[in-house]
Amino acid sequence: MELRQIKYFMEVAKEEHVTEAAHRLHVAQSAVSRQIAKLEDELGVELFLREGRNVKLTHAGKIFLQHMESAMNEIDRAVAAIDSYLNPEIGKIRLGFPNSLATKTLPRVISAFRSQYSDIGFDFHQGANKELRELVERGEIDLAFVSPVPESTPEISTEVFFSESMRVLLPIQHRLAKKDSVNLRELMNDQFVLFRTGYDMRSLVIEACRQVSFEPKVGFESDDVYTMKGLVEAGLGVSLLPETLLAEQTPPGTVSLPIGVPQVTRTVGVIVTNVRTLPPSEKLFYDFLISYYRRLNQFSL
Repeated sequence: MELRQIKYFMEVAKEEHVTEAAHRLHVAQSAVSRQIAKLEDELGVELFLREGRNVKLTHAGKIFLQHMESAMNEIDRAVAAIDSYLNPEIGKIRLGFPNSLATKTLPRVISAFRSQYSDIGFDFHQGANKELRELVERGEIDLAFVSPVPESTPEISTEVFFSESMRVLLPIQHRLAKKDSVNLRELMNDQFVLFRTGYDMRSLVIEACRQVSFEPKVGFESDDVYTMKGLVEAGLGVSLLPETLLAEQTPPGTVSLPIGVPQVTRTVGVIVTNVRTLPPSEKLFYDFLISYYRRLNQFSL
């Protein structure tokens, strides 16, 4: 079994068309067909069902693809690890992060890091906390920013960098817009604009509402902060967002107020694999993060 055969197989599985796969691979269609046939002969099973000019994976093909995706991921990791080993300052860092950290926290720390290590690249993976934990556990990435920061597990270690308050975002014409602070219970009859199900930020808001004895009425859901702000600005609901997302980017048709009751905060930090050794470039970045936030926290004190 050759690596070339695996690559051809995965491209055909993706395209579901031999000609299209060959075009993307920049090889002749006959070469792709020949290598797939050799692979099937070696395995003793058909990997594809031919349907006219298209192909579909057989059940055996689906099983093989699942394992080959993991294997190819490990090969990519191995190549990246060797590159980083040879020179950790020109490697690539595979980093996950949630949408709520994309506009301020992440750009600032990346900028600070790149000012020292300008040749290191980044491969970003965006998603909810649950998705990011799964990516780390599966080995697709080795570290990710998260918020709120979960408990450590045998598979992942966690590090909290800072905590920040949540604020309520209201349309400027809202009945509470001129108050100095808001008791969350005062919003029990309002419609809420929240992150989608699966985002820990959504769970944080719902739990805060439950602390003052009501279940929020969810009118709109999104995984995009700008969309959420726009919906509030249009008068379609209220939202709770971290102060770092509102300090410099409050839409003109809204007002952001502190929450008096209950106290609502989120933690921000990183999760990192416990079951694999970090590649040198990623270890360099992780150590930088620890040092960077330690200095910031000392300065803020």
